[in-house]
Amino acid sequence: MPSEDQDQRLNRALAAYLRQEIQAPALAIGDFLDILSEDARRLGRDDILSDLDRMQSAAAKLNAFVAAVVDQGSGHGLGENDHEFNRRLRHDLRTPLNAVIGYSEMLIEDLNGAGDNGLREDLTKLKQAADQLLGQIDAMVALTRADDAPIAREEKLAGHAGIVAEVLRTVQPLNVGASHLIDRQSRILVIDDNAANRDVLERRLTREGHAVVTAADGAEGLKRVGEGEFDLVLLDLIMPEISGFEVLTRLKGDERTAHIPVIVISALDELDSVVRCIEAGADDYLPKPFDPILLRTRINSSLEKKWLRDREKKFIADLETEKKKSETLLLNILPSSIVSRMREGELKIADRVQESTILFCDLAGFTVLSGTMPAESVLDFLGRIFTVFDALSAEAGVEKIKTIGDAYMAAAGIPEPQPDHAERIVALAPRMMRAVQDVARETGLALNARIGIHTGPIVAGVIGTHKFAYDVWGDSVNTASRMESHSLTGRIHLTDATRRALNGRFPLEPRGIIEVKGKGPMETYFLLEE
Repeated sequence: MPSEDQDQRLNRALAAYLRQEIQAPALAIGDFLDILSEDARRLGRDDILSDLDRMQSAAAKLNAFVAAVVDQGSGHGLGENDHEFNRRLRHDLRTPLNAVIGYSEMLIEDLNGAGDNGLREDLTKLKQAADQLLGQIDAMVALTRADDAPIAREEKLAGHAGIVAEVLRTVQPLNVGASHLIDRQSRILVIDDNAANRDVLERRLTREGHAVVTAADGAEGLKRVGEGEFDLVLLDLIMPEISGFEVLTRLKGDERTAHIPVIVISALDELDSVVRCIEAGADDYLPKPFDPILLRTRINSSLEKKWLRDREKKFIADLETEKKKSETLLLNILPSSIVSRMREGELKIADRVQESTILFCDLAGFTVLSGTMPAESVLDFLGRIFTVFDALSAEAGVEKIKTIGDAYMAAAGIPEPQPDHAERIVALAPRMMRAVQDVARETGLALNARIGIHTGPIVAGVIGTHKFAYDVWGDSVNTASRMESHSLTGRIHLTDATRRALNGRFPLEPRGIIEVKGKGPMETYFLLEE
């Protein structure tokens, strides 16, 4: 046997079934008539406006009667006062409905012009909605006929109840006595000028595992939000001085608090207030007095969304952190402009540079010295020297190309053109030489450096697809390397091409003509210390 609660739940569901089967098509009729009247005025069809007005009056009566029938149907449980219920279905509903159907049929016949296709189509839909409602009325009359045998009548009721019962079977009733404690604590701010409301909400939410802070007015609520982090705000709308709506707009207008979900709980339940609060950013709106179970469900739903958003923000922040790490690593390997070109989808990056200045710096005698040092000491020393070189190159706006054993290679004028590329390299070279000498003094190692410089055309680009690198090629690179190998310890050796590019801006000492393999005799110079 079904319990009394189950019977009541089924009766409420049957009333909802009535609202769906009768009220929905009735409201659709009113909507179609509003659209038709607007279109008729827009198209200048004043000749049909009077008929549409009569149909709208009939539709208004129809909807009023439908509301009354639905209320009566839900109140008498489909079993009490069947005679009166049937009379209203047969007469009060049919009279305005027949008027709507009759006028729509006449207008459909009258609308024959090419510009009337839209009106005729909507009138057809209107008539279909009216016919559907008429069918539903006939079904309801048959369902509740008092002259049916009791068994037949119960079978009819059972048929409709079965549709609803299937829905109730899939939507199980709430277990009100079950625990609703959450598995994680949330900080909730309650802003309400009514002390009793604050106390009730605080007690309920605390019992359910939340940490609750209360505020007696809007100003105090805004102060509380500024003092700490909250996962949810429950906000009263009608408060003195600063209204709940103003508190809401301030919270959502500040990027520091815009992410906090807000549920408005107010005795003001008129539609405009609900819409304005939702438009202003409220996550939900509950009228007072509120159902505690519904409030709990809305709160948990808002908190769940907040937790998901927080997880998403953390995930995005973690991704951004990893992206920055990858970006830093990539920029340690490639110039920033080359990285940008790769991101834009450029697969083969190779540039022919008409003029660039190349520098090679070699630690003289380090190869022999490294054979007498522990491996860790070799790496520490080179790391220390090359770290200083990297900083000096970046400061001079010069591109580090690579290290080759104990040699360091840099270039200016790539990947972006630099009119003063020769000056940048020649200004950098003495600083690198002094850095080597400083480290040698500090470590007690007998070390010095040789530097070679040359200016000329090169090819620059990215080589490789896995362990890729930005590199330079060409005869100018080889010549710069020869200048380093033909230099003297502690000297900066450069070619005549670099001298011409400097245009007398640095003091030079002629080295004389030297024979360079693959190049023949070349006039070269030493840079003088200023």
